[in-house]
Amino acid sequence: MKLFYSPASPYVRKVMMMALETGQKVEKLSQSGSPVNRDLAIVEHNPTGKVPTVILDSGETLYDSRVITRWMDEQHDGTPMYPDAPRLWTVLRREALADGLLDAALLARYETVMRPQDKLWPAWLEGQMLKIDASLDQLETEVESFVDIDAGLIAIGCALGYLDFRFSDLGWRDARPALDTWFKTFSMRNSMIETKPS
Repeated sequence: MKLFYSPASPYVRKVMMMALETGQKVEKLSQSGSPVNRDLAIVEHNPTGKVPTVILDSGETLYDSRVITRWMDEQHDGTPMYPDAPRLWTVLRREALADGLLDAALLARYETVMRPQDKLWPAWLEGQMLKIDASLDQLETEVESFVDIDAGLIAIGCALGYLDFRFSDLGWRDARPALDTWFKTFSMRNSMIETKPS
């Protein structure tokens, strides 16, 4: 499969981690789009112009990281990253929580980096940061049950990695020692090391 790729995107990282964890090959297609300047090469396959967008060997297109990783999980013979119910609902909930954290982090990043200074909206930024904090607090309460690798934990790892990459001064570890300990161990996975943004 071919993947429209941005090395800084945590959603792309989810797809690349899934590929590495399940032994699948991905051809990377670079992109140069942004939220205000869409890459027409991507738009041709995905009207939103977002990454990740995948072109399958059949020519069919998939987009949104959760759709792509779910499809990828159907393509390998190893341990499912989306297990059967009832555990599936926990995995999907954790993936949604991690993606919600990422959505808030990206909106906060756009607000502080891309928006013109005279148009900054402090209340909007504060609202996004509160979502991040609440999500981190929830992860701290359940981190002791993070055991076997699955799509939910991949998403959580990518979300925490993005905070380290773009919000290094956030200090999210200070009040969440158990989550910090888990993430230090999870970060040693080969799939995390090979996909770390620089």
